[in-house]
Amino acid sequence: MKGIVSWFAGNSVAANLLMFIALVGGTISFMTMERELFPSVEVNGATVSVAWPGASPADVEDQLVARIEEAITDLDGIKRMTSTAREGTGFVNIRGETDTDMDKLIDEIERRVMQINNFPQAAFQPQVRQWRAQNTFFGVTVHGNVDARTLKRTAELIRDEIAQLPGGQLAVVDGILDEEVSIEVTEENLRRYGLTFADIANAIRVSSVNSSGGQVRTDTGTVGIQTRQQADTAEEFGRIIISQSVDGGIVRVSDVATVIDGFVDADLQATYNGRPTAFIFINPPDRMDIVKYAEGFRDYIEERNKTLPEAIEISLLWDDSEAFDDRMSTITNSALIGAGLVLLVLILFLRPLVAFWVTVGIITAFAGGTFLLPFFGVSFNFLSLFAVLLVIGVIVDDAIIVGENIHKEVEVGRNTGLAASRSGAHAVMKPVVFGVLTTIIAFMPWALVSGETRSFTEQISFVVMAALLFSLIESLLILPAHLSHMQPQRLSLIHI
Repeated sequence: MKGIVSWFAGNSVAANLLMFIALVGGTISFMTMERELFPSVEVNGATVSVAWPGASPADVEDQLVARIEEAITDLDGIKRMTSTAREGTGFVNIRGETDTDMDKLIDEIERRVMQINNFPQAAFQPQVRQWRAQNTFFGVTVHGNVDARTLKRTAELIRDEIAQLPGGQLAVVDGILDEEVSIEVTEENLRRYGLTFADIANAIRVSSVNSSGGQVRTDTGTVGIQTRQQADTAEEFGRIIISQSVDGGIVRVSDVATVIDGFVDADLQATYNGRPTAFIFINPPDRMDIVKYAEGFRDYIEERNKTLPEAIEISLLWDDSEAFDDRMSTITNSALIGAGLVLLVLILFLRPLVAFWVTVGIITAFAGGTFLLPFFGVSFNFLSLFAVLLVIGVIVDDAIIVGENIHKEVEVGRNTGLAASRSGAHAVMKPVVFGVLTTIIAFMPWALVSGETRSFTEQISFVVMAALLFSLIESLLILPAHLSHMQPQRLSLIHI
């Protein structure tokens, strides 16, 4: 170790190159790292969902959910499994063990589910999705004195436009009722056409359905065939044929029933400033840059309001980037003030040369630590910024200890120049190294915990360890080279 320190002290080109790599790499990492309010958490769990339009909960349970459960129940790493069967949809929720490799488990679940070959033809392909805990980072409201259908259509249009913006892929509409087509039949009409409720229900069930027609193998690949005839509006339901006579007479749903295009019957009323409203919430995508994305959304809101009808307006509900900017400003101002105070104090008690290079060394240590963070999967968030504040004092100490001891070697006259730089660094090398290593060891267990907790603890431990590691490199390999030309101060005496 002493040989490495001595070599770098005598090779300022290598030391400056190392410092240049740290500064440039740190700057690039700072500009490209993810920025989010809180880190996203991948939970040890997954959901298998499959849709079967028009199927009853009992059919979904027997023909979808039960078969999925049978296919995956013997997999290793599953702690608990629960299922839900609803009309037209089935879900199987799988909770993994704490130490389970979820990537491998999900791959195996997908393989097992895709091997099931006896699903109903009308069922869609199952989807496997890992659980992920995320915070909605941006919210807007679309409000105005218009009818519910116009408000819903406008909100969905705005949601689709936001989804085309960077970071808006996971925008969802909330606060409005789902649409529903209701069919009201009177006994008088049934008697007039000689029909029953069962005849109308069967006609709708048979005609309003999406069904699979198998696959066609071609030279360019396999092509899936599917007929999509599921009715969605009152007009489409009204055109469904109930019966047809031999002489060409046709009885449609609209002939015997009143078809109403409305909303589900639920007690839900959302308002904003006393006006009916729909909310649009934006969840973070896989790669997050909260400042850039939020700025794009704000610009969109400003421009879109100019083209909306006068009765409708888009307003901002909340923007988490404002809180993130506040924290970043606090960190930046604290770092600049701290660096200035360190420089001032060192100038008062040591030489300006030592004060300057120690301050540069502190900046280099932080830049080097930032350069390493993307390799550990760390982003800029509340926890990692807290860790920066936590480790500032230790980084400052390392550079000051080494710089002050080299200064002492020169001032007491034991050595000068390169010899003083080497001997000064060697004298404090052991306490500096062991002081850093003991702190790293103290924080290392946080990076090794299992389960969802690790997503939070590793943000702190990796920042501390990366900053301390580069603090050690800077104070023992870079700083001695910068102070290797220091000579004793010559004091001029004035004789009276």
